[in-house]
Amino acid sequence: MSVTARILRYALGDVIRSRWVLATGAFFLIATDALLRFGTAGAASLLAVGSLVLLVVPLVSIVFGTVYLYQAREFTSLLLAQPVTRRQLFAGQFGGLTIPLAAALLAAIGAPFALHGLPSGVGGDTLGTILAIAVALALVFVAPAFVVAMRFEDRVSGLAAAVGLWLLFSLVYDAVVLLIVMLFADYPVERPVLAMMLANPVDLARVLLLMQFDASALMGYTGAVLQRTLTGASGVALAVAALTAWIAAPGLWAWRIFQRKDL
Repeated sequence: MSVTARILRYALGDVIRSRWVLATGAFFLIATDALLRFGTAGAASLLAVGSLVLLVVPLVSIVFGTVYLYQAREFTSLLLAQPVTRRQLFAGQFGGLTIPLAAALLAAIGAPFALHGLPSGVGGDTLGTILAIAVALALVFVAPAFVVAMRFEDRVSGLAAAVGLWLLFSLVYDAVVLLIVMLFADYPVERPVLAMMLANPVDLARVLLLMQFDASALMGYTGAVLQRTLTGASGVALAVAALTAWIAAPGLWAWRIFQRKDL
């Protein structure tokens, strides 16, 4: 077994035993089951599940990743004193964080639908979109956890920065874009707003989700611009490509910082 595989196996076991993963899985399992049992019939229940994914998955991913990396700092330093390269250690820890979290999300969200079936009038592609978005957001927001844990020596400051990043991407960003649009209402701002939408992975995920529903009013301003500017397959392809870039770019950034950090 390679060194990376051994580190990955240890990290997987450590993370699986963590209450964070169990709590996240239990939350989505209970919430999804309750929405299917007692929620509004039809696509509204899936839309509610998708809204939970957009709000909770980024928060859990970045906060859990930050907490875990702070707790594993002494173990990380110990491994680096052994014949273990930083590339092997980073790959093992990143996989150990993302794989259990992604598996918990897939199982917790998918199990109630396997039990109750899909709501009437909803296709399997919509559920697949929700599951893919959940995994993508987990991958996107675990990488900044490495950046935060490497940049901030103090745990309290690191956790504050992690929560601040979540607030920025999930809540503040669209409000700032709307304010900019109001200030420059007399100018053509569709293209700049479209560029700003591509710079926010949560906005991208929201657009991909709500393009599956007749719910354009819930997209926020940036999502409405994308739907109006690039409707159909071209808009979906652009959003998917940008979200894929968001998965790769933070991971490369985290790797560069991890490579240079004196541990």
